Amino acid sequence: APLLVAGADALDWSEAADVVVVGWGAAGACAALDARAQGASVIVIDRFEGGGASALSGGVVYAGGGTAQQRQAGFDDSPEAMRDYLRHEVGNAVSEATLQRFCESSAANLAWLEKHGVRFGATVPDYKTSYPPDGKFLYYSGNEVVPAYRGHLPEGAKPAPRGHRAISGGQSGAALFEALKAATLRAGAQPITQATVRRLVCEQGPDGQPGRVIGVEVWQMPAGDARTRQHAELQRQYVKHRTLRAGKANACRHEAARLEQQAAVPRLVRARHGVVLSTGGHIYNPQLLQQHAPHTRKGWPIGNSGCDGSGLRLGQSVGAAASALGNISCWRFITPPSVWPKGMVVNRQGERFCNEQVYGATLGHELVERQGGRAWLILDARLRRAATRQCLFGRLWAFQSLPALAMMWLKAIKAPTAEALAQRIGADPARLQASMDAANAAAHGQRDDPLGKSRDMRHALQGPLLALDISIGNPFFPLATLSLGGLRVDEGNGQVLAESGQGIAGLYAAGRSAIGLPSSHYVSGLSLADCVFSGRRAGRAAALG
Repeated sequence: APLLVAGADALDWSEAADVVVVGWGAAGACAALDARAQGASVIVIDRFEGGGASALSGGVVYAGGGTAQQRQAGFDDSPEAMRDYLRHEVGNAVSEATLQRFCESSAANLAWLEKHGVRFGATVPDYKTSYPPDGKFLYYSGNEVVPAYRGHLPEGAKPAPRGHRAISGGQSGAALFEALKAATLRAGAQPITQATVRRLVCEQGPDGQPGRVIGVEVWQMPAGDARTRQHAELQRQYVKHRTLRAGKANACRHEAARLEQQAAVPRLVRARHGVVLSTGGHIYNPQLLQQHAPHTRKGWPIGNSGCDGSGLRLGQSVGAAASALGNISCWRFITPPSVWPKGMVVNRQGERFCNEQVYGATLGHELVERQGGRAWLILDARLRRAATRQCLFGRLWAFQSLPALAMMWLKAIKAPTAEALAQRIGADPARLQASMDAANAAAHGQRDDPLGKSRDMRHALQGPLLALDISIGNPFFPLATLSLGGLRVDEGNGQVLAESGQGIAGLYAAGRSAIGLPSSHYVSGLSLADCVFSGRRAGRAAALG
């Protein structure tokens, strides 16, 4: 519950600022920067040292409409073409007017990031990938090349890539956030780190209910305490182990939370104009997942330790409305190897259900939401040979090549014919054979592909055949999950909305704490792009009060 007071003068505040930003990832940094640009004083609070999920991400920003990098790489793009494509992905998550504003401001927002020290490149990989290799920084990060998603492009025009990866070796999220962190500090924002906000402070309304949000109750690890140093080390260990040793990483998360309860000390921070919630999503909140999306709990959650729904809880404590909490992006990437989509993805019955060349979260959505989380990728010996060559010699990341090699050479189920394979994987032999016959006929040019696969991605499968288990619970081929829902906000200014639809005075939200562009469907880079768009929006509005 919030701390209710008669007014700001009723409390002894430890410090004050015009705007208090809770959560110092990309959205929080962008909110702080735009609030400072309006002349507001800013305090930014983070549970750790800043970064959030943004610093652990690939550092990809979805941008278009004619960015400098697109032009340098020889691609024409326009806000209209970008909007035409994103309508397929965004659905009804935001209004048409908001989507229009997002697309029209996209190139300028990327240039704004560059002004604050984030660097982007224009080199394009020559194959479809879930994440480009080092040295490649502009790529198709969604469904842009899939025929059904191309929109109204002029005859002969090529879709423009819009995944802008920050220049860095390895995963680029750390470099992107370090630039934003440095910019936040240069701009004069005051950080309070290793601190959690446990309650909002509100003026009490005449009806005894929470009124305007005027500050936050912060619990901070004490400076110089051994437990504070241990808390920081636990977060470093979480980051180190989260990919390959999930059990160890989760133990670090829980121990850090225990230390916070044991050692943190309270202080009150006044927000004269507004509080911005930018604490990330809720993928690490098992209660919310069990309540809203239990079928996704076998997935591999991606995010930072703070992605536990804390901002959501703070907003709801003062009557905020939330939505789309069951919208979990499920990532089943089957490229690279770039030849895998030439195979055939089938459900438990042996029927194709999705164009194999779609973006990984699109395939994952169909797999988890409509097929009960169970599916197989069917390859033949020729595709396995080509995929193996790419894994060994194609400059893939280890997280792309090693699971693919293990799946093909250690875990594949083999059979000489479709009928025999169906029996081995528990599918209907007649349905699997019919699926293969239809796909092969399309590959031979005898018919259109039933699911709209491009001509260059069609392949006539020949025995012997292999089936790879791409189901949600396969420990050898983890399926990543990311939460997309959050607090409902006014799309014009980022103000958090109550269940009644009225704005909550003094409270704003941004990034994955709020409903935004990716809240229906995710493509790579759209979350960070929304962090910039919604973070700047909330910071500006909060500064102006």
